Amino acid sequence: MTAASIAGSGVPPSGTLPAGSVDVIGLNGLRNIEFGVTEDELTARGILRTDLAACGPTLAGHDMVSPVFADDRLVLLWLGDPMRTPEGITTGSPVDQVWDRYPSVTRLRAPQGTHRFDGLLARSGDRAYLFLHDGRTVRKTIAGYADWARRLFEEGADPC
Repeated sequence: MTAASIAGSGVPPSGTLPAGSVDVIGLNGLRNIEFGVTEDELTARGILRTDLAACGPTLAGHDMVSPVFADDRLVLLWLGDPMRTPEGITTGSPVDQVWDRYPSVTRLRAPQGTHRFDGLLARSGDRAYLFLHDGRTVRKTIAGYADWARRLFEEGADPC
């Protein structure tokens, strides 16, 4: 991931939030943040923030999301609870539910001897969701360009 700036807010752990606070991440991005947009565009729109004490840039209004840029373009978003896919998958969802909602998912095995999670890659065209899991439940969701999601999984990077 040398070409990518794996910079993010280090999404905080899950917590209890009001029912109306759930955001949905689609394969095009968030409602106001599209994959492929430049860092400069997000900054000009007041969405990309670098002035906070975090491990990298953050997205205004999306405290539970960490952006990943490559060649100045948004390629991935690391998602924290309560972010959900349109199919309802979020941190804490059972792995069986991922298989039910994404039947063509590809199983990715973490290298032996590492302390990394296995993954399930749900690809649609050049976009994908990467669900990192412990064998029972989803522990982290990453959305964006499929090649970058797979590369991130294989190289074992995190947002900080």
